[in-house]
Amino acid sequence: MSITHRGVRRSVRALGVVSASTAVVLGVAGSAFACNISDFSAEAKCNGQKGTIVVTDTDGSGTPAHITVFLESTGGIETKVGEHEVKGSAQGTQVTFSEDWKANATYRVHIKATNILDQDITSNLVTPSTACKTGSPTPTAPSKPTPSKSTPAGSATPTPSASSSSSAPASAAPGNAPSPAVGDSNLAETGANSNTGLIAGIAGALVVVGGGAVYLGMRRRGARGNG
Repeated sequence: MSITHRGVRRSVRALGVVSASTAVVLGVAGSAFACNISDFSAEAKCNGQKGTIVVTDTDGSGTPAHITVFLESTGGIETKVGEHEVKGSAQGTQVTFSEDWKANATYRVHIKATNILDQDITSNLVTPSTACKTGSPTPTAPSKPTPSKSTPAGSATPTPSASSSSSAPASAAPGNAPSPAVGDSNLAETGANSNTGLIAGIAGALVVVGGGAVYLGMRRRGARGNG
């Protein structure tokens, strides 16, 4: 069986069309399989007492992607929480953002993967209505009462009673009058111990004797004059 040139040309053309169609299909499928926004998901979790936002990339092609998380505030104001690079896997690769999120807060998660993908995760992340619970306070040990120092019964210093203190003889206050000097007791003393009466009696007797002597002398002179 001979093959004509026309048949060969037809076969080559058909093979070319099939190859081109296959390439187009594979290209479209490859683009769809490479990276898709549906491969990414975000979730608000608690790590102990701290809040976190976990983004999971399930892109089986392992296309590198850049993840950026923003906090949506009232008035359209956004606050950048953080950004990370991720390389997904069929099992899912997780990236954790430390964020002390509040209850019912809204976060926008943006994904950029080279020239394939540049958009937000379809639905914004809304945190649960209950924030991460704070750890229960550690109970403090009750303070031990300080024992009071009791004084032994035998060692107590007795307090002097009022009766003993009042029964003690009071010391005599020194007198203001000076003590009589030795040998001058006759001059300072009065009364029965004084010699004043004796002196006065002797002086009176001398006066009487002197007066009698004068009287006798005058009589003798008068008798002589008369004789």
